[in-house]
Amino acid sequence: MRHDKKKKKKRTWLKVVGVIVLLFVLAGGAFAFSVWNSLTKTVETMHTPIDRNTDKRTEKLELSDQEPFSMLMLGVDERDGDKGRSDTMIVLTVNPELKSVKMLSIPRDTRTEIVGHGTQDKINHAFAFGGAEMAMDTVENFLDIPIDYYMKINMEGFKDIVDAVGGVTVQNDLNFTEEGTTFNKGMIELNGKEALSYARMRYEDPNGDFGRQSRQRAIIEAVIKEGASVSTLTSYGDVFDALSKNIQTNLTFDDMMDIQKNYRDASNDISQSSIIGTGTKIDGIYYYLVSEEEQKKVQTELKEHLTVK
Repeated sequence: MRHDKKKKKKRTWLKVVGVIVLLFVLAGGAFAFSVWNSLTKTVETMHTPIDRNTDKRTEKLELSDQEPFSMLMLGVDERDGDKGRSDTMIVLTVNPELKSVKMLSIPRDTRTEIVGHGTQDKINHAFAFGGAEMAMDTVENFLDIPIDYYMKINMEGFKDIVDAVGGVTVQNDLNFTEEGTTFNKGMIELNGKEALSYARMRYEDPNGDFGRQSRQRAIIEAVIKEGASVSTLTSYGDVFDALSKNIQTNLTFDDMMDIQKNYRDASNDISQSSIIGTGTKIDGIYYYLVSEEEQKKVQTELKEHLTVK
């Protein structure tokens, strides 16, 4: 009986990995003191507040009141000497009453107003120009919904997170070679370096950026699955270390605990979508153009899910 209880505790806190990566699948439970202490220190390291206001909400969001919220996930390649661009942009809306999550991928080449920069440009340039704050403002303006939180993931270091959970297994639908590694169709096992190459490939995919986005989501979901299914943990220090070095968010520890308490059932229903548009060149530069009709359609869907006007 005691052995079973110990195994249950380990399975419970392992799900924390998934929560910090995607922030809505944290499972509750009793934690060993050393693990809990490491977790709190990790969250403190990741916490990077942003001083910004939004006119998309008339009252302050209260997670303790189970109000729907949104988050912008930014996958950024941060290399030496380069601040990087947010090549992955995913907006999550979470509604605890409907017990559902909507996951919208925004193509990085989408042409829109870069709020605070005074230009029309690719949406992923917002992060390069003004960091997470400008990215949030720009996405908020594009989708006409409040962006409450952000999470920036350093994709260059994401491989450390994959390695820390022991690698991932994904269903691959396309034969291709990227960065010297060949990926065959079917179920494939990937270590951190391979997972990063797999997620980055774009030009050999007939679906272009949409295919790339699909692979990125598959890797994220696989990390969550590994974190939730492993029955024993021998290297939680490596996991938390990888998270603290490669993730930044304006969520506090208390915010995460409120999400754990009030929103975890929403993870049972996750729908994924993309914005439909057309590619074209303007002054020799490739852009992804989204029609006003498509933009309004997406805006309406997200507003309804967030219960905002």
